Amino acid sequence: MKEIWPDYADRVEFYAVGTDPSEDIDELETYRVEQGYPWPVAKAGDGMLARFRVLQQSTKIAFDAQGTVIYRDTFGRGDDDTWTQVFEDLATVE
Repeated sequence: MKEIWPDYADRVEFYAVGTDPSEDIDELETYRVEQGYPWPVAKAGDGMLARFRVLQQSTKIAFDAQGTVIYRDTFGRGDDDTWTQVFEDLATVE
C-alpha cells in the first residue's frame, strides 16, 4: 500500500487508526515513521471501535464521502490490486 497511496493522497483521505488505548498519538507517530508509512495516524475515539465492530488488529474500512462503508476486510486481506480499486472508486466519486 505504501506504493499505491501516494498516487491518491491528494484525492483520498486515509488514516491508520491505532486500536490500543494505552498508546498515545506520539507513539503512533513514532511507529509510522519507523515503518516508513506516508499516511497520517490517528487514535480511535471513544466508542469508535465498537461502533464499527473492529474486533481485531488490522481491520480495514473504507468510507465514501457520505460515510457509507464501501470496503471492509481484516488482517492479511486487501492486496495492492484491491486497494488500487478502492482508492480509484473513492477518488472518482463526486
